[in-house]
Amino acid sequence: MAGDDLGGGFVEGRLDEVRRIVAAIDHETPLPEIGDISVREGYAIWAESYDGEDNPLFGAEESAVRPLLDSLPVGRVADVASGTGRHAAYLAERGHDVVAFDVTPEMLALGSGRRVQADLRALPLPRDSVDAAVCTLALTHLPRLDAAFTELARVVRPAGSIITSDIHVLSLYLGGVAYAGGRRMPATRNFASDYIRAAHEAGLEIVTCLEPRWGLVAGEGGPLAQLWCPAASAAAGRDTPAAMVWAFRVRPT
Repeated sequence: MAGDDLGGGFVEGRLDEVRRIVAAIDHETPLPEIGDISVREGYAIWAESYDGEDNPLFGAEESAVRPLLDSLPVGRVADVASGTGRHAAYLAERGHDVVAFDVTPEMLALGSGRRVQADLRALPLPRDSVDAAVCTLALTHLPRLDAAFTELARVVRPAGSIITSDIHVLSLYLGGVAYAGGRRMPATRNFASDYIRAAHEAGLEIVTCLEPRWGLVAGEGGPLAQLWCPAASAAAGRDTPAAMVWAFRVRPT
C-alpha cells in the first residue's frame, strides 16, 4: 500500500481488530468451525449462486484469459472444468466448435451447448481430437498438476494451444480459498515451478505467463478474515497477483 494510505486511522483500526481477537481468545470465545468439503459437493452447493455472485476473481482472470482466447484460430475447443460455461459461451460466440466438460452435473445444467460430465484427468475424447483446450479456475483443486496436464496434452493436436488459469498461490496464502456451505474446498499451493515442470513433462511449450492483480477488493480473505479483520484483509491483498494464467503449445511431433 502507498504510504499515504497507512495513516493513524488505518493503524488504529487494525489495532482495534487485534484487541478484539485477543479479547475473544482471553475469554475463550469459540471461533467458528470451518470444515472441509469435496469439490463435487462444494460446486453442487455453489452452482445455484456461482454466476450471480460478485466474484472479484472473475474480472481479474478474464482480463488476462480473454485476449488469449481471442488469439485462437477458429476451431474445435474443449472447455475443461467448464463450470457454468463462462468461457465456453464466449468461445462459441466467436465461432468455435466448443464441447464443455465438468465433474459437477449441477454446474453443467446451468450452461448451454454440448456439455459432458467428466473428470478433467479422464476426458472422453480421442487423442489429438481438438485444436485447443481451456482449463480455468480448477487446477488448484487437484493434489498434483501432472495428470491434468498429461490429459490436456493428449487430447489437443500437435502445435495446438492450451490455456489455463487459477487463483494465484499468493492469494491462497492470504486466505482466498474457495468455500461452499461454510466449508473449504481443496486448494493445492501450486507455484510457477510446478506448472513449468508439469508442462515440460507433458510435452508442452510455454507461450506466456500472466499474473493479473487485484485492485481494492472487499470480501477477500475468507470468512474468518471477514469476521475479524476485513479492512486489513482487503489492504493485504491490494495490488497482489489475483490469478496465474498460462498459454502453452503442444510440442509438434
